[in-house]
Amino acid sequence: MEFRILGTVAVVTETGELPLGPAKRSGLLAMLLLRPNSVVRVEQLIAALWEDEPPLHAKAVLQSHVSRLRALLTAHDAEMYGVRLTTQGSAYALQLPETLLDAHRFEELVALARLQHRPADTVQMLREALSLWQGPALTGTVRSAPLEAAALALEELRIASVEGLSEAYGQLGEHARAAAVLRPESVAHPLRESLAAALVLALGRSGRQSDALDHYHRTRRLLADELGVDPGPVLAAAYRTILGTPSVQAPPQAAFASQAQAQAQAQPKPVAGPVDTVPPSRPLSGEPADGTRPDPSPSPALHSPPSPSPSLEAAAPPGAGAGTPNAPDSASDRKPRTHTGSGPAAAPYPEHPAAPTPAEHPTPNLLPRLPRGFSGREAELGALDQALAGDDAPVCLLTGPAGVGKTALAVHWAHRRPARHDRFPDGVLFADLRGFSDTPAPETPTVLREFLLALGVPAPRIPETTAARGALYRSLAAHRRLLVVLDNARTSAQVRPLLPGGDHCATLITSRDRLGGLIASDAATPVPLDPLPPGDAAGLLAAVLGDERVAAEPAAVERLAGLCDGLPLALRVTAARLAERPDGTLAAMAGELADEQRRLSLLDIEDTGVSAALRLTVRHLPAPAAELFGLIGLHTGSDLDRFTAAALTGVTPDEADTALGRLAAAHLVAESAGGRRTPHDLVRLYARTLIPEPAAEPLGRLLDHYLRTALAAAAAAHPESRPCCALPADIRPAVAVREFPDRAAALDWFEAERSGLEGAVAAAADAGLHDRAWRIALLLWPVILLRVGDGWVPLLEQCLASAEHEDDPDAQSRARALLGWVLHEEGRDDEALVHLEQAPGLAALAGDVTSEAIACVNLAVALNGTGAHDRAGLLLSRAVTLAVQAQHPPTEALALHHLARHCLDSGAHEAALSHAVRALDMTSPDEAARRVLLQTACGEALAALGHPDDAADLLGQALRTAESAEFEDGVSAARKALDGLPADR
Repeated sequence: MEFRILGTVAVVTETGELPLGPAKRSGLLAMLLLRPNSVVRVEQLIAALWEDEPPLHAKAVLQSHVSRLRALLTAHDAEMYGVRLTTQGSAYALQLPETLLDAHRFEELVALARLQHRPADTVQMLREALSLWQGPALTGTVRSAPLEAAALALEELRIASVEGLSEAYGQLGEHARAAAVLRPESVAHPLRESLAAALVLALGRSGRQSDALDHYHRTRRLLADELGVDPGPVLAAAYRTILGTPSVQAPPQAAFASQAQAQAQAQPKPVAGPVDTVPPSRPLSGEPADGTRPDPSPSPALHSPPSPSPSLEAAAPPGAGAGTPNAPDSASDRKPRTHTGSGPAAAPYPEHPAAPTPAEHPTPNLLPRLPRGFSGREAELGALDQALAGDDAPVCLLTGPAGVGKTALAVHWAHRRPARHDRFPDGVLFADLRGFSDTPAPETPTVLREFLLALGVPAPRIPETTAARGALYRSLAAHRRLLVVLDNARTSAQVRPLLPGGDHCATLITSRDRLGGLIASDAATPVPLDPLPPGDAAGLLAAVLGDERVAAEPAAVERLAGLCDGLPLALRVTAARLAERPDGTLAAMAGELADEQRRLSLLDIEDTGVSAALRLTVRHLPAPAAELFGLIGLHTGSDLDRFTAAALTGVTPDEADTALGRLAAAHLVAESAGGRRTPHDLVRLYARTLIPEPAAEPLGRLLDHYLRTALAAAAAAHPESRPCCALPADIRPAVAVREFPDRAAALDWFEAERSGLEGAVAAAADAGLHDRAWRIALLLWPVILLRVGDGWVPLLEQCLASAEHEDDPDAQSRARALLGWVLHEEGRDDEALVHLEQAPGLAALAGDVTSEAIACVNLAVALNGTGAHDRAGLLLSRAVTLAVQAQHPPTEALALHHLARHCLDSGAHEAALSHAVRALDMTSPDEAARRVLLQTACGEALAALGHPDDAADLLGQALRTAESAEFEDGVSAARKALDGLPADR
């Protein structure tokens, strides 16, 4: 999207110009574009849209035009380009990146031209600036004093630029070209003496003295006839120069900047009245109201040295008073402005001498300025030294996530590393390819043109076709030792035409994408850039805040680095906020950032920050990857696999894996073991802002995926156990269900997905899906038994609450039994018994005999801990009876095991041995932990009954099994029992 006011006011997109409608709407847009990113009052707009007294309903008409213009911009995705038309009280503002405005680019190029030391460079800058003009400024708007004044002010700048261009041609000795660009302007403005003087000099110096004298005398007569005055000192001095008489006045052609200054001083003061409707608080040039000048943005394709910009403030042009030749037609009505002037100079150029030979070529340096506050990165700088060494045309690919500091590192290396200056004495080319930017990426021909100009090729000698430009570029680079820095590349195809020829050049590319194609086709060496470690983060903060302030709070610095994911962009925004609070502490800022609801907003400042950087990355993703990223915000865990991604998006696991790979290539997720992908915290927080509405369906698919998979994993981990729940009747069909070949694979999955499963329980409860919440929580029982001390109480309390919400007595019984067991293991027996006392009755009410038996076992174990041994024994005996009744051997073995322990504690060693042996006979060899505990119980009983050798054999087996299974509690129990055996057995 591009906005034009240097000619017909227009908004241009990839599909063509947008239909702005009537002249008043064009005038409204023009007034807003004359002061971009600043408020324009309703009164100012009304004054600009009505030449005479505005009607009573003017405000309503204005509001209608604003509404239509806003709708037009919205319909063409203006916000994607950072463009918004906002209402601010009784004023409006058009927010946009100023590089989208042709007038901004024009004044930027003019300012850069003034800084050039070589006239040839000045010529190139001014020609490009003038090429932006498509006719008289603000064409197509209504005729009114404010818009006329603004158009004439822009025209003054254009004419001054034409005069500067002619002067630069003169310094090159190309006086014929100077005359060619001056003549149409002098014809269009016959009373402008500076144009006439410049043209007289150019004609005379190009060998056309008679034409020069003729033009002088015609201008002299016109001044006398129209104004009754003689030629001024500048024109008179030019006349004397042509006649060969030395001038005693000022030099006929001063430097470009001096000439512009003299012209400004010679102009009459701006008239009062309508001109003041464009206030001076925020001119188009971006100059602040306090008079200071910010660094201008780089030119569209290449970074160039910064320079101050001329003001395009709407002001009265020279001779804007009544009766002057350039005054607007006072009798005109309010018809749209049309193209009636001569426009910019566009004379054809003769053939230029050939491009410079290698012996006389210039030494370009297109690098942007050195980044401030650069810290650390010694390892990566060394990697760049190594990757870009040698004479085999190395290509280095510096990759990393948005905001990690790729551009800063590349520019710092190119500026500061001694290796660069030794290796590339012929200069540095730099191009921002804007692969991830609000503004469109520069086209390959544009970048090649800028490179060729930097390498000394005159503009007329630059070929028209892309292929020819590329061939010339590679030919010139083949004879030089150049460093080419291609920043912010999006695709390998964007980079390949810009790779230099020959073996002595090197290319450094930065990208948020891995650009694997470039590695394959051009042997690019990847140098991944990771987040900053805390030490380097401290250095970055200190560059803004000072060493003392940072050194005073080392713990807070480390915390800030973690909350910012070690991203230099986030750290710089944080430092900027702290700089605005000189009395604030780093710890207080860390406390604010710890709030996930506010973190992203705190890491954005104006149009810069983490959200903006991530938005640009996501915008360029292919549709399947972008859809998946938008749904990652719904994911309840810290990482995910292809099955979980498939559940979120409703595609096959293979399709989801492809989308995950694309996110990994864009550094939006990191790859970890087992094919899992992990988004950084800030990426996850940003993804949550993209959650689609409604989100019930993808969340439901995720919960049902976890439910199915957890049920399959529990069955693989404990195949002897009955499922603790059935699938709900309304469960969604599965695209694919993960299979688990053995117990180890199932337990590994539980461990990997623990955070996701716990998060799924909370998400299901928050969404009112309590039938999913209690089921997913209960299905975690295999890992709960293995990690009983890992703080499961909050999860199981939510499980119980959801079970009670569903009024399901079996679910409540199981939840209370498991929660009571965990509380008992944590030593909280009083709380445990509150739940365990209710569990058997709830199971009986549900008619689940197996569940009732398990509830009795858990209650008995807790009662044993409180000293109620007799009741515990009765409950364990009942549990055995219930398990036999249910014909479920695993539950029977569980009850017998605990009954055996109870008998050992009470001295009934014969009964203990009987119960343990019986339980051992019905326990599968795959249940290593249960077998270890039963073998240990048998060993203890045998030892107590006077059979130490048999006891030692069994305890030795138990110890070896426990060690093999890495069952630490079993190792400890078996070793303790072995140590208790008689030494002389």
